Amino acid sequence: MNKHEGFKAIRSLDYVILLCDDLAKMKAFYQRLFEFQVEEDFSECMVFFRVGTLFLGLRTRGRAYDGPSVAPLSASIQISFRVPPADVDLAYERLVQDGFDVIEPPTNQDWTHRTLFFRDPEHNIVEIFADIHPRETLAEPSGVHQVVD
Repeated sequence: MNKHEGFKAIRSLDYVILLCDDLAKMKAFYQRLFEFQVEEDFSECMVFFRVGTLFLGLRTRGRAYDGPSVAPLSASIQISFRVPPADVDLAYERLVQDGFDVIEPPTNQDWTHRTLFFRDPEHNIVEIFADIHPRETLAEPSGVHQVVD
């Protein structure tokens, strides 16, 4: 076996970086709504939040390979955060109370997730989800999950 395995050596996802046109606005959004702890802050160009064992980074768009900004109401990425089941609805109540535009309210999905979708200030889709029991999926499930008594 080769001592150096390259890509086979990957054992975890360490961080995700969202490219931003307005770093200050995005930082305020993720700090205010999620209350994420700032791990590193490089002023005008990048900030990292700790989210469990992962880092969520925000970086100003500006490198040659970043490409153009995303068109309004067009997402470039979807990020998902897992919570306990009751917290999906609590998150929804908070979003409505604070006047956020919710894309899809709390919904029990066929794939045994309760989900909530909304957008961040740069149109990325944010999902809050919880694992739920197959008995809690839609009234007419697709058959993907079979409940055995």
